[in-house]
Amino acid sequence: MKFFADTAEIDDIRELAATGLLDGVTTNPSLIAKSGRDFMEVTKEICGIVDGPVSAEVVALDHETMMKEAEILRKLADNVCIKVPLTIDGLKTCRALTGDGTMVNVTLCFSANQALLAAKAGATFVSPFVGRHDDNGFDGMELISDIRLIYDNYDFETEILVASVRHVTHVLESARIGADVMTAPPAVIKALFKHVLTDKGIEGFLADWAKTGQSIIR
Repeated sequence: MKFFADTAEIDDIRELAATGLLDGVTTNPSLIAKSGRDFMEVTKEICGIVDGPVSAEVVALDHETMMKEAEILRKLADNVCIKVPLTIDGLKTCRALTGDGTMVNVTLCFSANQALLAAKAGATFVSPFVGRHDDNGFDGMELISDIRLIYDNYDFETEILVASVRHVTHVLESARIGADVMTAPPAVIKALFKHVLTDKGIEGFLADWAKTGQSIIR
């Protein structure tokens, strides 16, 4: 499963990219606003840090203006992935963009039927929001299972990009189901490294090593 960071914070992206485990980045208007940076400037900078897809979201609601915004955004870098909402106009834009080779991430997916439409529109990625789904009394991971089943039934090439990931269990369950990608805040990705027994093991090894009075670097 690919790991994307869901953030517009440059320092966090650099730190995660340095691990070699980061496959891409997703942004949205809310994350850009939180960063306090210029939208175009920060998107271009992120594209220069990671080799994989960087989702940059259009803010227009009509097809014609979405296309104009997408034309500007995709000139920022070769790895820009245009993010559009799961609406009729969003899917019209998706079809037009993917038709000429542009990556498209269809976002704000909350049902398997919507995901089916995104795949038929040729989306590169579809982003079902599991955390928000859970918040509204539904089972976010059941949604991922349903989409996986439908996509496998018809050999759709659209990748399932699990979004609104709140905790490490969301990551684990996404991997079990067979999601293609998950995008999470840096804090959730860093939490994947943590385990109390790992920390305890390191503590014990270091204590024993200190007793030897030795040093590897001399």
